[in-house]
Amino acid sequence: MSVSNYTVKVEESRPATGEKPSAGPVYRCIYAKDGLMEVPAGMQSPWEFFSDSVKRNPENRMLGRRKIIDSKAGPYVWITYGEAYDSALRMGSAIRSRGVNPGDRCGIYGSNCPEWIISMEACNSHAITYVPLYDTLGPNAVEFIINHAEVSIAFIQENKIPAGRLDHELPSKQRTDICTIMYTSGTTGEPKGVILTNEAIMAEVLSTDQLLLETDKVCTADDSYFSFLPLAHVYDQIIETYCISRGSSIGFWQGDVRYLMEDIVELKPTFFSGVPRIYDRIYTAVNSKLGNLEKGLKQDEAAPLLDKLVFNKIKQGLGGQIRLMLSGAAPLSRHVEEFLRVSFGAVLSQGYGLTESCGGCFTSIANVFSMVGTVGVPMTTIEARLESVPELGYDALASVPRGEICLRGKTLFSGYHKRQDLTEEVLVDGWFHTGDIGEWQPNGVMKIIDRKKNIFKLSQGEYIAVENLENTYSRCPLVTSIWVYGNSFESFPVAVVAPDRKALEEWAANNNQTGDFKQLCENLKARKYILDELNSTGQKNKLRGFEMLRAVHLEPNPFDIGRDLVTPTFKLKRPQLLKYYKDCIDELYEEAKRRME
Repeated sequence: MSVSNYTVKVEESRPATGEKPSAGPVYRCIYAKDGLMEVPAGMQSPWEFFSDSVKRNPENRMLGRRKIIDSKAGPYVWITYGEAYDSALRMGSAIRSRGVNPGDRCGIYGSNCPEWIISMEACNSHAITYVPLYDTLGPNAVEFIINHAEVSIAFIQENKIPAGRLDHELPSKQRTDICTIMYTSGTTGEPKGVILTNEAIMAEVLSTDQLLLETDKVCTADDSYFSFLPLAHVYDQIIETYCISRGSSIGFWQGDVRYLMEDIVELKPTFFSGVPRIYDRIYTAVNSKLGNLEKGLKQDEAAPLLDKLVFNKIKQGLGGQIRLMLSGAAPLSRHVEEFLRVSFGAVLSQGYGLTESCGGCFTSIANVFSMVGTVGVPMTTIEARLESVPELGYDALASVPRGEICLRGKTLFSGYHKRQDLTEEVLVDGWFHTGDIGEWQPNGVMKIIDRKKNIFKLSQGEYIAVENLENTYSRCPLVTSIWVYGNSFESFPVAVVAPDRKALEEWAANNNQTGDFKQLCENLKARKYILDELNSTGQKNKLRGFEMLRAVHLEPNPFDIGRDLVTPTFKLKRPQLLKYYKDCIDELYEEAKRRME
């Protein structure tokens, strides 16, 4: 058993055999060196986290929202653990009285609010599988999920179920029961239903607790959490379940990004989960103030509005009580992470995970600065190894091991609902193939460096399938070929487009624009015209807001084999395209951001 600083090798590497590529050694977190963390005997369901906290602290504040008085948001008003428990039991009885039985499926559709959590606990109380419904998966996603998961009843925001009587006994629960089916983006456009059992959810929550116990400090009844990341996604759901297990308070935002900082200031949370997009905003605000200071403006003149809106509020609000910040859903830029660690005086931990791993499967350990820029080590419920991807040139057995991240352990999903074919593609010999390319660092921590398939995660955590976008945008008659690019440090995609020569020259003649084809490709009006037409095609084909292009480069020479940009069958060679157009892509992002300011 060999040990790096933070991981332990528990199994040797495997050479390539026949169809199977080579795979590197198997590693565990040092806090699980003697075995993966087990859910304690006797624990069967996440319902026990809630009911135990109710027994310990029935009067403690559990769920809070700001009361609106004369169309202004006032202070937070709280529901106690005891009150929430009573509501969940009544709601559970009401669902049962509608003929919904243990094992049946119940939808939850709405933004984050106390009722969302109470609905989830009502389902947990009667071993009913809850299915979060949300519309960012595409125009017909909600209808698809309801039919595919055979949802028999749903909680919809604004609708009240009549007060249920407590005339249904709580059924016994099993670890193997399906707690939730959570839908996530599929490559083909149809969402995939990720099956998560009671055991997977409990193990994830207990592992979070174990890591905080070993490296920082666990949450208590005195902690408060700010809820604004969507509860329909696994990341926030796990963290809120963790807070419930510790008897902490959860305060919800109003649902309007304009009042986000104001809500935080009012709540004064001790615990905050964000995505890079949010942290980037705070960082950008700081940078614009620094720029003004460098121009010679005095401290109090450099950004008076930002002082009022952001910095004073960070000091009083975020800076007042915050002690723990998490970042997930996409990688956080190193400079932003360094800034946050320095300026907030709080522990910041960046993690990596998927719906299929029940949320976080890697996490950087609190207060270990050498983990900046990485996603840290495996959680205590998971073992990890890299598998070589020869076609992309990644070798898991090289001196710097790189390959597809594969996971095995307690917090993995049990398959995709009604899609055995997709399940067998990614679960091979007990190993889940994530599709993400990782690189082990010398100190035993993981860095994400690439994606195996052509799906990008944007900085707000949304996925885009670039092939799907290219197929859609190619329907625009002005385009002969297009390469769409996105990455997880940016919140929108950009594209390099080879325009149709005849169409562009025709537009120029009709709009008094002169120059040869190459000059027209550099013409700002021509670029705007083609960008607008592409996005109009996108809207007609029901692409979502975050899939819209914000900037395009017009390329007079179509992608060719001579420059090694396409295969002999004219498939795009993405790594080569990125290398070739790297400066151009950087400029497109700069340009788009300048327009957005």
